[in-house]
Amino acid sequence: MIPWFWAAAIIFGIGGLWISFFVAPTDAQQGEGYRIIFVHVPASWMSMFIYLVMAFWAGLGLALNTRVSGMMAQALAPTGALMAALSLWTGVLWGKPMWGAWWVWDARLTSELILFFLYLGFMALQAAIDDPRRADKAGAILALVGVVNIPIIYFSVKWWNTLHQGSTINLNKAPSMAQTMLWGMLLMALAFWMYSIAVALMRVRAIILERERHTEWVKHAVE
Repeated sequence: MIPWFWAAAIIFGIGGLWISFFVAPTDAQQGEGYRIIFVHVPASWMSMFIYLVMAFWAGLGLALNTRVSGMMAQALAPTGALMAALSLWTGVLWGKPMWGAWWVWDARLTSELILFFLYLGFMALQAAIDDPRRADKAGAILALVGVVNIPIIYFSVKWWNTLHQGSTINLNKAPSMAQTMLWGMLLMALAFWMYSIAVALMRVRAIILERERHTEWVKHAVE
């Protein structure tokens, strides 16, 4: 399935970038600088979604003691950290021309930064424990505790008075942007999603081979 997800990521990515930078109109207030949202928003969505999926697998492994669940959580963490870092970096580049500052300790920015540190902490904790099963359990506890940060990120613009603008896309009302802008953003989100699945599957395959390297079936497969 990996090649199919890579193909989908490339197709959606090309279509999304084309619409985002060559078809979507210039924003009336923010000018051409707004186009960074076509990377920033999908990366932010994926950083939160991947953490929820990672926590789901970690919790499943903790509850049912299934080995593959812990491996899936471990495989998802680096991609989630990448998306969180991309969200923060593009947000910084967008914030300077729009707010006049590279960084402010805004509720949403700070909670997204905490999410990035949660990913790093999860990976560091697992790497610090030699026994994979113990590492999975310790990482699962951290991942489940960190889930509380996800609704804080999402609802921060509603709960507090922040510089960060509110949600442009809302399930309860029509989107406040042009259709071409919306299509560009959704295609980029699909591209990031397909990329995340492809990379996670490649990584979990490597983790399985590494953990089972002393078994006969792995030796036979390598040979």
